[in-house]
Parts: sequence; C-alpha cells; structure tokens
Amino acid sequence: MNIIGNLALKGQGPELSRPPRPVDVRARNLEIRLAESAEEIAAAQRLRFNVFFDELGARPSSAMARDGRDEDAFDAYCDHLLVIDLERSSGPPFVAGTYRLLRRSVAEANDGFYSSDEYDLEALLEQPGELVELGRSCVHSEYRSGAVMQLLWRGIAEYLKAFDIRLMFGCGSLRGTEPAALMPALSYLHHFHLAPSDLRARAVADRFVDMAGIPLTRLDQKSARAMLPPLIKGYMRLGGFVGQGAVIDHDFNTTDVCIIVPTDQITEKYHRHYKPCGTR
Repeated sequence: MNIIGNLALKGQGPELSRPPRPVDVRARNLEIRLAESAEEIAAAQRLRFNVFFDELGARPSSAMARDGRDEDAFDAYCDHLLVIDLERSSGPPFVAGTYRLLRRSVAEANDGFYSSDEYDLEALLEQPGELVELGRSCVHSEYRSGAVMQLLWRGIAEYLKAFDIRLMFGCGSLRGTEPAALMPALSYLHHFHLAPSDLRARAVADRFVDMAGIPLTRLDQKSARAMLPPLIKGYMRLGGFVGQGAVIDHDFNTTDVCIIVPTDQITEKYHRHYKPCGTR
C-alpha cells in the first residue's frame, strides 16, 4: 500500500498527478498513507467532527450535525493523509489522525484554496514551483502520545518529496475568539516570526486583527511562547513564519494565523532521519 496511494480521486484527474512513489510506512499497528476511497475520506471527516465539534466546541452546520462529519466542498479534490490503526480496522478504516493537503496545481483546476477566505495569498502564489495548503489536522483523543503526529509529519515529508513542493502554508489556530486574551502569543509571533515581505500573506481587510498589540519591550516572551499551541510551535521550529494579521473564526471558536513554511528544512530532516523502505 502506498503512502501516495491513488491520486486520481474525485476532482483531480491523472494529468495533475506525478507517478506515485511506492513507500509503505508502518509502525506496529499504525499505517500512514493517503485516502484511497470515499469511505476512508468519510472516516477522516468523522474524526474531524469528533475533535473540532464534539471536543473543541466548533459550531456545525445542520447537515454536518446530522451526518456527524466535518465536510466541505474542498474535501472532494484535496488529498487526505491518514494514520490508520490496522488492528481496529476489520470493518471501516479506523482513522487515528489526519491532515488535508491541497496542491496549487489542484487548487487552480478547482475552486482555489480554503485559506483565501481569510488571507490574501498573492505573495505566496507569486512564488515559483509547487506549493501545498495544509489544514484540518487532528488526532484521535486516544492517540495523542506523539507517535501519530510523528507519522503524519513523516507522511507530509514523503508528500513534499513526491511532488517537489517548495512551500507549504495554512491557517494555524489558537483556541478562543478574544484577541486581547491571546495578544501575548499573537505579538510574540509578529515580533519573532513575521514572514519576509515576499512571503507575507495578509489577513483580508474586513477580518484583519492586528497582532502587534504588545510592544516587544513590554512582552513577556516566556509566557507568550507558552501560550502557543504545540502545532504552531512545531511549525516555527521548522523555520516557519506567520503572515500579517490574525483572523477570528467564530464557527470554529478560534483565532487564526497564516502559517508559511519553506520546505527545505523539512525534507532535509526527513532525508537525515528516514529512508524509503519496504513494509516493516
């Protein structure tokens, strides 16, 4: 079974794909690969609903509440990276973790990027080569020891390599919708991780929240760092940046920042620590 899997899912024809690189990645009972069927995408959507809506208090549409699935129009043409627990998948696949991936070449052939509702992406889209939007990242509550997230990152590294992706981006979320309460973390990101001008996506004007509310001279850097979610910290450790301005998402009960990560460090770390291998 390939981590790249069947790339000719609904909405993205074979002409948008490169030949898959067959890499089986398993760690004991866990397997990481792309979704290969509507059933597997539905399993990822159910996990997303459980995490975002049941656990974290996002507000579902009536259709999502009825079906118990977090779904939107982008799911039809995105790639869905899955960590599957093989020991719990005798029937439908048991998805322990997921990421949603959308390449520029696929977005341009469909309805664009999800993040464009919150950010002006012009600076990113002017960059040469392939890029990918990451989103809808979540891990099942029983699998948050770190192993599943490590597998997801290994899968992302394989994906970046297979499609020669130079840049990845997406909306990173801080829990809550009161910018004043989150301002230490937002100001820390603004002062220390603001993207260079040629990569600086900017929050759309009617949703723009200034992230520089606390001057650097008055910022308690240690406590501000502690406020950052682990995933955003991870992106920053990989050399990531944030765009200009935050956006409040009331439906998901979050304040979002645009994360921008050049992929050279990710692929370098992958090559150093992993090598493609057969099933193990």
